[in-house]
Amino acid sequence: MSSPNPAKPQRVLLRKPRADSAARLFCFPYSGVGASMYNRWPAFAGPAEICFVQPPGRENRIKEPHYGTYEELAGQLADQLLPYFDRPFGFFGHCGGALPGFALALHLWERGLPTPDRLFLSSQVSPHDGPFGRFLELTNAELATELTAFVGQLGGNASPDMIAMGLRVLRKDVDANKAYHLETPVKLPSTIHAIGWSDDVEIRPEQSTGWAEYAEPGRFRQVVLEGEHHAFLHAPPALVDELGTGMAEAVAGRRVVATAGGIA
Repeated sequence: MSSPNPAKPQRVLLRKPRADSAARLFCFPYSGVGASMYNRWPAFAGPAEICFVQPPGRENRIKEPHYGTYEELAGQLADQLLPYFDRPFGFFGHCGGALPGFALALHLWERGLPTPDRLFLSSQVSPHDGPFGRFLELTNAELATELTAFVGQLGGNASPDMIAMGLRVLRKDVDANKAYHLETPVKLPSTIHAIGWSDDVEIRPEQSTGWAEYAEPGRFRQVVLEGEHHAFLHAPPALVDELGTGMAEAVAGRRVVATAGGIA
């Protein structure tokens, strides 16, 4: 019996990317929820079209099995998203969404495929410093409480059935996080932006400095923005500016390489 067809890019992304965008920024969802969590975000950050990544097992992909590990997810996404890596691109992820983005970047680099120009990693420790975080030790009942509060922040009403369904995904996402660890940092060609939040009690900005070891000299930036752990949901202007400025620099950098006769 043949294996089932892999998910089409139209299902992996909430909407098909535009053909005329100068750059693309792929955003990974928080643990336990889907890409619609970004419904308050703008369509662009600077020159980059914002593209919302939908992992399997949630929302429009609810009937598909969970991805398992971040490495397995990276393998799936590399195949599904490769057609859209044809121009400057970056990844953004917050907390439980940051490590899947990094794992995909590492997978692409190790296989000689296009690698993101920018990695925006918000409120997360580096892979050799983890796994880390309060959520990793919570019981199912405690996770359900956290999920109920989070759905409320998204503006939804958390019915018992919704929470039960979300909890199954959240537990598997948390298990994937707990299983992800690198013994030694790996240098990537991407410029890495470690984003912290001034009032974040889950992961303090100073706990994210380990990301510097994954960047080549001059390719690491750390910024601390005003707000608490979930402030990113509202796409605060300071965050959108950080993303837009970084992607504008990526576009400009590609043009300089092309002008010098390199490969853009």
